[in-house]
Amino acid sequence: MAEAVFQAPKRKRRVYESYEAPFPLLTEEGTISNEQEHHYAEMINNNVIVRKPESIQTLYGKGYFGKGVLSRSRPDYNISEPALLAKWKDANSLHLPIISATKFQHHVDWARSLLQAQGLEDSLIEKMLENYIKSIDLSCNERNSKSSDCSQDPTTETDYVEKPRGTENGVNHPEICRQNKEHCLEGDAPCDSLADIDSEAVDREDLVNTHCPRHGDFIIHCGCHYKDITKETHQDDSIQDDKFSTEHEYVLVVEKTQGLNSEMTERLVCKRNPFKVIEYLQLSLEEAFFLVYALGCLTVYHNEEPLTIVKLWEIFSAIQPGFKTNYMGYHYFRSKGWVPKTGLKYGTDLLLYRKGPPFYHASYSVVVEMVDDSCQGSQRRPFTWRSLAGLVRTTTNVSKELLLCYLIKPSNMTEEEMTSPECMKKIKVQELIVNRWISSRERTDQEEL
Repeated sequence: MAEAVFQAPKRKRRVYESYEAPFPLLTEEGTISNEQEHHYAEMINNNVIVRKPESIQTLYGKGYFGKGVLSRSRPDYNISEPALLAKWKDANSLHLPIISATKFQHHVDWARSLLQAQGLEDSLIEKMLENYIKSIDLSCNERNSKSSDCSQDPTTETDYVEKPRGTENGVNHPEICRQNKEHCLEGDAPCDSLADIDSEAVDREDLVNTHCPRHGDFIIHCGCHYKDITKETHQDDSIQDDKFSTEHEYVLVVEKTQGLNSEMTERLVCKRNPFKVIEYLQLSLEEAFFLVYALGCLTVYHNEEPLTIVKLWEIFSAIQPGFKTNYMGYHYFRSKGWVPKTGLKYGTDLLLYRKGPPFYHASYSVVVEMVDDSCQGSQRRPFTWRSLAGLVRTTTNVSKELLLCYLIKPSNMTEEEMTSPECMKKIKVQELIVNRWISSRERTDQEEL
């Protein structure tokens, strides 16, 4: 057999991010650290979703696992409009999203449609949305508590927004929460509001100055209960809250007002976002299982119950018939330092990237097949000469090479052994690069020699 010649990866011209060391984390002694941060994911409609923003950035940054559900690749979606964000960058001291009044109205309409689909009465829906439509009043006196300079008129277009003033305008009404605990807006927690706190038992200054350890912000912003933050909770409860907690999201809306001289001016108004468009990280089944099985830094939950490795192997195999074969190929190339991604758009199983998609184009387009010792087996892709030539030509046209990866299993391996991922220890791998031979090019090369 001829020796395969590996071509140098093709580097991208424009790179807009820096490279981070991938998983696993190594100590100074060269061993894998057991103190690396653990992450959590959920099984939703046969998809593995990561919700926590810190986990999203870590998993994607250290190995480029998954993709954003609202982004092309890196999960960096933001509802802020770029033009408005650049215009009001000096006035946004809270670093909240800035959107136009038209876009905010779209969110209100989406929330109204969602509540109508749940069968609520129109009068009750309008009453619930009033708490979102009303602006959160800002007080110059509160800004003085942080800065002695408050010379600017709060109604001018350079108004600096510091923090929501109170709970009467920005938080759901307690009566509505009691009547509609089963009806919640998407991504919201209307029944967990500051309006339920006993005002006599909690001082206003405690709410303003208390930080929430779950969200890294003042509890007056995130909507957590003061008593839940101050009291010590069990460690399991803390982990449960940390996995699936979602913040109350405030936005700054650019509204136009008519001044004294009948001139239209713009100002920022702080409001609650009635319909949150949240960025999640979606992991492929192979990526999720690799993080659980190979790295041990992820736990996947289904119906709030953690899934074991064997259970994940069983569930993923039922969802995706070729999961076992795909994962073995994914595991092999990940262990070799490549960053595998799905090759569906090029008609193959995997694409192999050096370092990651932001830095290099994919070098190889991989087809993974499971065979026995005699290289016989029921192939998932039974190639003919015509289909193979077409796949090679497609791969060559996108500046990649076709790589056939054969997983060779012992002939005496039973189906019972395949029900556990430990069967991979008995699998051997054979790689084969397929090149398209062009006679005219070969003749020209020989003449030049």
